[in-house]
Amino acid sequence: MAARLLDEGYDVWGTTASEPDVPGTTGVPVNLLDLDAVRACVSDAQPDVVVHLAGLAHVTGNAPTQSYLVNIMGSRNLLEALSQLDKKPRAVLMASTSNVYGNANVEVIDENVPLNPGNDYAVSKLAMENMARLWLDRLPVFFTRPFNYTGVGQGEDFLLPKIVNHHARHETRMSLGNLAVSRDFSDVRDVVEVYTRLLEIAPAGEAFNTCSGNGHSLGEILTMMQRIAGYKIDIFVDPRFMRRNEIAKLVGSNVKLRRAIGRVPITPIYDTLEWMFKHARAQVEAEAAVQMEAVVRT
Repeated sequence: MAARLLDEGYDVWGTTASEPDVPGTTGVPVNLLDLDAVRACVSDAQPDVVVHLAGLAHVTGNAPTQSYLVNIMGSRNLLEALSQLDKKPRAVLMASTSNVYGNANVEVIDENVPLNPGNDYAVSKLAMENMARLWLDRLPVFFTRPFNYTGVGQGEDFLLPKIVNHHARHETRMSLGNLAVSRDFSDVRDVVEVYTRLLEIAPAGEAFNTCSGNGHSLGEILTMMQRIAGYKIDIFVDPRFMRRNEIAKLVGSNVKLRRAIGRVPITPIYDTLEWMFKHARAQVEAEAAVQMEAVVRT
């Protein structure tokens, strides 16, 4: 997102846990739970637009207490700080999640489907949305509800990078959970393009699904990776990765989004996986070359 906004001519500031990894941006180490630090950062930045992506993003793996604190109170601290600016930003994008719909009993989920979150992460994000609406009289807040998305740079603690990196390392075996679940996967490059275009129109108070409208099971993803990598990996279905209240199918409708911004970019998931695999494979080969050089020098 930072790189995309730089391309658009923005002067990009970002709260960080470490040094910024995008050249040309200004990174400010800020804990969102520290209201004074958030106020100071916002006051220095004087933002024209705000893209709020920070939060705890895992459905599992994070302590519920931290998910609620960061996703709700951290977001509230940001809105509190923004509301105190003399010149308010013209757009404030708050990233929620498609998980707020829960295990919806419909083929394709649009924004009119009842909200029924089925885990702490989803509850924290829906609570964030409801909290943020309290600021609509002071800030042009709107929401995105992204379905699953991925790309180069996403950590291996997320599912698709795990699958891609196992293949890039040419491993023979991998442990996964339920292979039958179906998800709507998007390319991260498409997502940031959508976010950039939403910032242009700043549709205050609205919520938009960010999705491709296409569902793929993990079994289908594995078949694609077999073709890309040129071999078949052995899969062990590990009960430890089977989630309670697992959402069986999560496929979204982007009709409302199309009405707002026009054409929605959709990169086929096969192309995204191929992009990720080539990048991961290049890293594996580079690491192997470094190790070989070290052995030779020794």
